[in-house]
Amino acid sequence: MLKEKLNEDMKAAMKSGDSGALSVLRMLLASLHNKEIDLHAKKPDFAMTDEIAMEVLRSEAKKRKDSILAFEQGGRNDLSEKEKKELAVIERYLPKQLGKEELEPLVEAIIKRVSAKDFGSVMKEVMKELKGKGDAGIISGIIKEKIK
Repeated sequence: MLKEKLNEDMKAAMKSGDSGALSVLRMLLASLHNKEIDLHAKKPDFAMTDEIAMEVLRSEAKKRKDSILAFEQGGRNDLSEKEKKELAVIERYLPKQLGKEELEPLVEAIIKRVSAKDFGSVMKEVMKELKGKGDAGIISGIIKEKIK
């Protein structure tokens, strides 16, 4: 299970003295714990799954990407570098994202199957099928290109 892997890696980071990875792993475990508390309040019989854990990790990765962009626009390269290092640690646990070339045929096939011409319904269907496999910004661009 992903949560157990994060715990094991946190212990290894402690032993090796890798303070950067250690702080990120602690943050990820805290985020997972908070998610567990939220979901346990709604469903007392809730148990953490790898799918939910991946959602939390994707959310944390997105926060880092947004921060990197904001810091670079603000000329704060020092903070941008810190966020990039954190993102690199988080990405170790996420599946590899597909590139634009790999996403285009998948998106085209979904557009043909859905046979919708409005962006919202196509995006909803594509994201449901390709969840976590590609960057939403890239997917959005492909859809806009294809449904003109």
